[in-house]
Amino acid sequence: MNASRKVLVTGSAGRIGRAAVRALKARGHYVRGFDLALSAEADQSVVGSVADAESVQRAAEGMQVLVHLAATPDDDDFMTKLLPNNIVGTYNALEAARIAGIKRAVLASSGQVVWWQRFTGPMPISVDAQPSPRGWYAAGKLFLEGAGRAYSEAHGLCVIAVRLGWCPRDLAHVEELGATDWGPDVYLSPGDAGRFFALAAEGPDNIRFAILYACSKPLRQTVYDAGPAKDLLGYEPRDTWPGGALDDLGRR
Repeated sequence: MNASRKVLVTGSAGRIGRAAVRALKARGHYVRGFDLALSAEADQSVVGSVADAESVQRAAEGMQVLVHLAATPDDDDFMTKLLPNNIVGTYNALEAARIAGIKRAVLASSGQVVWWQRFTGPMPISVDAQPSPRGWYAAGKLFLEGAGRAYSEAHGLCVIAVRLGWCPRDLAHVEELGATDWGPDVYLSPGDAGRFFALAAEGPDNIRFAILYACSKPLRQTVYDAGPAKDLLGYEPRDTWPGGALDDLGRR
């Protein structure tokens, strides 16, 4: 494990955010949470909106790593939800990192950016596959990936954009995943998500920009190429659907 780092986690009160906070703290890092609600498990909790540039900049002061999870988590109204939270929010988070002198940013993208290749193949889907976004949410995640690359090249940030699998947010979401034939193959447990973000925060200093996938072990078919995450960060999933699906639901 690398030396302890000061990590800002945006979206820290969400399900993946809570898992990331716990995993980072378990590995000795200092965690400042930033979200619309208090993050009880973080060392320090800052309440604010990622759409508010000044709030994000204050939260980033003195930090060394940005884990950017805050976003509207799926397709929604573009003008009132996706634009301020996912597009402007990404800009605010990266600008805050630049201003604060943060050198590593881990950005939460989505497997939805290659949605249609699940139906056409080939499998597993590589990290350099041609994007085929599901909708405006996924298109916004491609903006996030592109913005991360731009900040890496222009400002020297080490940027990891991670295309996350399906981590259910509540019981209804768990049932929805379980009712699909493909969901268990792209499932991401909270435990595996937390482990990924901890490893990404600690990753090699010579990373310039990388796109990786993070999922748990597929039940039947490997959909996303897990090789780059293993090679670059040493990430290997431990869980298989439905392992961990009900953990921590309802706790804040």
